Amino acid sequence: MNGPGVPMGGRGFDGPAYQSRFDALARQGLDVHGEADLVASFRPGTVLDAGCGTGRVAIELARRGIDVVGVDRDESMLAEAGRLGPDLEWLRADLAQLDLGRNFELVVLAGNVPLFTPPADRESMVRACARHVAPDGWMVAGFQLDRNYDLDDYDAACTTEGLVIEERWSTWDRAPFTVGDGYAVSVHRRPSSR
Repeated sequence: MNGPGVPMGGRGFDGPAYQSRFDALARQGLDVHGEADLVASFRPGTVLDAGCGTGRVAIELARRGIDVVGVDRDESMLAEAGRLGPDLEWLRADLAQLDLGRNFELVVLAGNVPLFTPPADRESMVRACARHVAPDGWMVAGFQLDRNYDLDDYDAACTTEGLVIEERWSTWDRAPFTVGDGYAVSVHRRPSSR
């Protein structure tokens, strides 16, 4: 899921309430497409939006002509995504068990996706998403660093699946990363098999 979700009494998330926060920010003139801007800068033809939430990133990428598939496990978030982007492909699945049988030029985990994954499943989730990265493709993830999930653990799971770190920033608009920053956007790449 993107961002800090809106809990519904332990039953999941409230997709319309979650989306309304981004709609309000957009009405105030704030740019809510920083993640899509960064992803589009890689010029991928195909993107897997893993933990797509209400589809904010996927819908913007599709608007820019990129073939996107959105995956989330929360029904309310996916229902909102389907309402907002009825022509896109939305799939309900647990990212820790994800196997779509295809690769993507870029896999994006925008907005704390690892932190919404139970701690015991985080390594499996990262590895499952990484397996969907095509040769010469990227996995881009942004998440807060003060919530009991370490960059070393994230990097190790990526490395196990053959991805290598290429870039790391502290924001989606590429502000330099330094140790102690509270947020990281990491870019890992799958080297070509050539």
